[in-house]
Amino acid sequence: MNLVQPIRDKDLIQEIKKWLKARSDRNYILFLFGINTGMRISDILKLRVKDVEGWSVYVREGKTKKTKEVRMPSELKKAVREYCKGKPKNEYLFKSRIGKNKPITRGMAYIILQEIADEFGLERIGTHSFRKTYGYHHYKQFKDVAVLQQMLNHSDPKITLRYIGITQDNLNAYQSKLKI
Repeated sequence: MNLVQPIRDKDLIQEIKKWLKARSDRNYILFLFGINTGMRISDILKLRVKDVEGWSVYVREGKTKKTKEVRMPSELKKAVREYCKGKPKNEYLFKSRIGKNKPITRGMAYIILQEIADEFGLERIGTHSFRKTYGYHHYKQFKDVAVLQQMLNHSDPKITLRYIGITQDNLNAYQSKLKI
């Protein structure tokens, strides 16, 4: 089973941020957005400058069709405010270089993540890694699976724990301690 994984190491996340910031503001903000909001990549790519003017992002989720409010943490809000300076309100936040005002594609987001994976030697990284990284660190910080389940719109806490890799972490911990 080749499941996409979260990025578990906080120091590595800081290194990735520095690397992206030096290369591309757009890709840096995309990474920050992904790991700080838990939003699906399909919903992130639809965002326009006007959608991120306040502290909260209001989005109608493509998958669930539910309207959701996502509050930006201060690091993300500060970076987004700086990134959006001088951009037209109707411009896509993650604008493609191709076309007039089109967002990058999910495929391009995947390519960006593969560049990160190649640079940092990461395996099993994909567009869901953003959301899973958010979920993993949210759970590690707050230990509240019920809140995280609600934020990720999962129907069961077991789904949430499996999704963010906690279930596998626990299985691995037991497996590595086994003495026969």
